[in-house]
Amino acid sequence: MWTGILVSVSASVLFAAMYYLAPWLAPLDGEQIFGWRVLCTLPFTSLILLARKQWPRVHTMALHALRNPAWGLALCASAALLGVQLWLFLWAPLQGRALAVSLGYFLLPLVMVIAGRLLFSERLSPLQWAAVLLAALGVLHEILLSGALSWETWLVALGYTVYFVARRKLGTDHLAGHWVDMALLVPPALWYVLRTPASTSLFAGHPHLWGMVPALGAVSAVALALYMAASRLLPLGLFGLLSYVEPILLALAALLLGERLSGAQWLTYAPIFAAVGVLVLDGALRMRASTGTVSP
Repeated sequence: MWTGILVSVSASVLFAAMYYLAPWLAPLDGEQIFGWRVLCTLPFTSLILLARKQWPRVHTMALHALRNPAWGLALCASAALLGVQLWLFLWAPLQGRALAVSLGYFLLPLVMVIAGRLLFSERLSPLQWAAVLLAALGVLHEILLSGALSWETWLVALGYTVYFVARRKLGTDHLAGHWVDMALLVPPALWYVLRTPASTSLFAGHPHLWGMVPALGAVSAVALALYMAASRLLPLGLFGLLSYVEPILLALAALLLGERLSGAQWLTYAPIFAAVGVLVLDGALRMRASTGTVSP
């Protein structure tokens, strides 16, 4: 379990770095960045796949899709769900919507906890339930403050939950399944990159893109591979709770990019920050217990 926790936190740090660096990819727009992200991520993901000797799993999935067209269509739907999230993630910082998306990532673990309980009968420790309640208070305050949550927030919270549940149901919650999802996104990615005006023409006038775009692909490949590995290594509820690390880092990145929280909005984030503290305490107690330094 501790391997899964370390993997999840590492992925969150890399995602936050991408979030902060997104504006450096201007003058590319959100759709073009999505296209380049997919095209540059896939080669690095392929290297990771080969290094971990999981290519036979891709072959098995391809054969299963040919023999079972309904399963193949479900696989395409899974890729589409991922594609929407990849687009939104780097579109938001360019549009001044980074905080709205980060709130979606705050809400995501709550939705995952509910899904884990209802669909997989997972159990949470008392401290984990306390973290859920604290986070729920923060989300409730935001709803009361704003009257509603933005579409970006709901798209992250509900969309990613459906995606991870679908992967478990399809049996594709592994690196090979993630590679297939990325490969299925290549056609729309190419369309966005080559559409008129082609984004390739922007590279001539903005030399920094030659370094930034491949770097985006490398970081994205490692971050996504770690994130998908964490989703497999951890129970859905715990995986969802650990996802609170990422939105905190995303919110900090949004503030560094110039977005601001009102005084009342801090009452939304304070209980959620406290929830993360409770999770850290729960993890420390579990670690001590697993090493035998705490009596049962």
